Amino acid sequence: MKTDDKPGNVVCSVCIANYNGSYFLEACLDSVFQQDFSFNYEIIVHDDASTDNSIDIVAEKYPAVRLLMSPTNVGFCVSNNRMAAVAKGKYILLLNNDAVLHRNALSAFYNYTVTANTYGIVGLPQYSMETGELLDMGSFLDPFLNSIPNKNRTTDLNVGMVIGACMWLPKKLWDELGGFPEWFGSLSEDKYLCCRARLRGYPVVSLSQSGFDHWVGKSFGGGKVTGRKMHTTYRRRALSELNRSYVMMLCYPSPLAQVLLPLHLLVLTLEGWLLSILKQDGRIWRDIYRHGLKALWRHRKQLICRRREIQGERRVSTTSFFAVHTFWPHKLTMLIKFGLPTLQ
Repeated sequence: MKTDDKPGNVVCSVCIANYNGSYFLEACLDSVFQQDFSFNYEIIVHDDASTDNSIDIVAEKYPAVRLLMSPTNVGFCVSNNRMAAVAKGKYILLLNNDAVLHRNALSAFYNYTVTANTYGIVGLPQYSMETGELLDMGSFLDPFLNSIPNKNRTTDLNVGMVIGACMWLPKKLWDELGGFPEWFGSLSEDKYLCCRARLRGYPVVSLSQSGFDHWVGKSFGGGKVTGRKMHTTYRRRALSELNRSYVMMLCYPSPLAQVLLPLHLLVLTLEGWLLSILKQDGRIWRDIYRHGLKALWRHRKQLICRRREIQGERRVSTTSFFAVHTFWPHKLTMLIKFGLPTLQ
């Protein structure tokens, strides 16, 4: 790695949010230091008040890393916003601590951005660390903002979103979009940023080359299919449903928003009741669905004001925004294929 303290000479700032990631962090950092990349880049790690030996690992084994230490646990969104605020690079790469870059990842990002003259958000193919399986090359979105993995290996492709576990974008674009909403906590913040970018006419592209390996679901648990069964957790599902609803309310353009938002709330209510009855588990309704609906109602005034601001910045038509969406609910596909999810 070439290092340079002058901000104008740093091409990319690799930002790694870490909380109790001692099991993964060394492999992640090694993959960054071993990049086949001829330009200057820096690595920033934000430690979110870890209780393991993460800080010791970085301090002792990786002295070239810029280590930011939070005295309290602030969450994934705040961690990334803090790193982006001090980043010196022209581009930012957000990288999960449980992700491992393929050796030519930075070169793939940079070469595409320069060659295609792209000012937007770019992602790489995501592979399972456990099985080596291709998980997605970005995702399309259904009417209710559920992610539909794209596995078209043939070409670089405009998609609805790329995962925040490995997301490249110009720092100026990050600043323009305002980074992650700090009140999200975790989950769907990548969906929010990609929707914001697309509303303003900036592309979201998944490359067909290079890639990264990812321990999917290790941080929050669940969120993946194992043994022909969908597994998730109460916490993951609650955050996912709530934050996905936030993104819809903020980013969906009219006139379709007037149809899809009420329909989404109705579907959530029915889904919560049915799952609670079928699973004979009142906690599903109480901790996931009722909790989310109450939060949406409690913050409705703030959401309406923020929606006006975001929609006021919109530069694309409703048709263009929804061009990377499908209109078949992805949850139905998953239900037919894998049955009801197990919750832990």
